[in-house]
Amino acid sequence: MSETTEIDKASLKSKVLLVDTNKDILPVTKLFLDEANLIGVRANKSDVMEVLKSNVDLGAILLAESYDDNPVGGIEMARQIHAARPELPIFLRREKHDNLDNLDEDTRRMFCAAYTIGSLFRMRKVVDEYIFCLIYPNLLVRGIQEITERVLDSQNTNSNVVCDTPYVVRDRIIVGDTVSLIPLESSWCRGYMMLQVADPDDNASPLASKVSDRLGEITNLVWGEFKNRYISDEQASNSSRTQVPLLIKLNRKYISFGSDDPQLCFKYVLTDRDDPKISVVLSQRFIFNLSWSPEAFKEIHHSVESLVDSGELEFF
Repeated sequence: MSETTEIDKASLKSKVLLVDTNKDILPVTKLFLDEANLIGVRANKSDVMEVLKSNVDLGAILLAESYDDNPVGGIEMARQIHAARPELPIFLRREKHDNLDNLDEDTRRMFCAAYTIGSLFRMRKVVDEYIFCLIYPNLLVRGIQEITERVLDSQNTNSNVVCDTPYVVRDRIIVGDTVSLIPLESSWCRGYMMLQVADPDDNASPLASKVSDRLGEITNLVWGEFKNRYISDEQASNSSRTQVPLLIKLNRKYISFGSDDPQLCFKYVLTDRDDPKISVVLSQRFIFNLSWSPEAFKEIHHSVESLVDSGELEFF
C-alpha cells in the first residue's frame, strides 16, 4: 500500500449520546445517524450524568441548546458534561444558528460544532473529522477479530464466542474490573492493546471465573499472534522509543494514554453452551497513541522454510 487513498478502509460504527428532549427531531436525526454510521442512544433528562458514568462506549454527544424547557438548558448541561468527560466532542443543536459565533469564548470552547435540524446533514464532514479521523485497514480489523476469537475458542471455556461490529470511541472510561495492557511496537504502529472484563462475584459462573483468571494468558496469546501476523522482528527493533505517561484515575475508572485520538474497539460475548443465560463480555481496545501509519501496514506472509526453521511446521 503506497498511498492512504488505496487502503481498503474498514467500515466502523460509533455510539453517540443524544441529549435532546424535542421528540419532533428524532426521525430526521435517526436518518442522519444511519447515514453517518452512528448508533444513537438517548438518555432520560434525569439520567444523563449517570449514563456518562456508566460503561456506555461513546464517540460523541449531540446536545440541544434548548433543553428541559429552558432556552439555554443545554449550555448548562454542557458545562456538567464537559467537566465530567472532557474527552467527548459535543455537537450543539440550535434553533436559529448553525454556528457558535454569538456565544462567548468560554462557552464556545465546550463545543466542536453547532447545527440546526435543517443543516444536520452537512455535519457529516465534522463527524468524520472528530470521530472517524483515523483510517483502519479492513484487513487489520478482520484479522484482530479472527485472532482474538481463535484465542478465546482455545481456552476450553465451553462457550460460544460472538463479536459485535467493531466500533470507535473517544471516551476514556475503564469498563472492566480486571484490565490488562500490553505494548504494540512496529514501523507502522505504536501503542497498546487493552483487554477488560468484569470481576466475577461470589455467585459467578465457572465461565466468568475462567475468563477473569485467564485474562493475562489471553492477552499474551492475542499479542503473540498479532505480532507474528503483522510485526516483523526488524520492524520491532527499528521502532522509536518515545514514550508518554499513562494517567489512570481508579476512583473515576478513567485511563488516558496522552492522546485525543479515537480508539478501535471490539466487544466479545462468550455464552455458556450448556446454559445460554450465562454470558461474559470481554472488551478489547487498540490505542495507537504513539504512532499510526496505516499506509505502511501489511500482513506478514511466512514462507514454508521460515516456519520449518522456527519449529512451527515440521515434515513427517
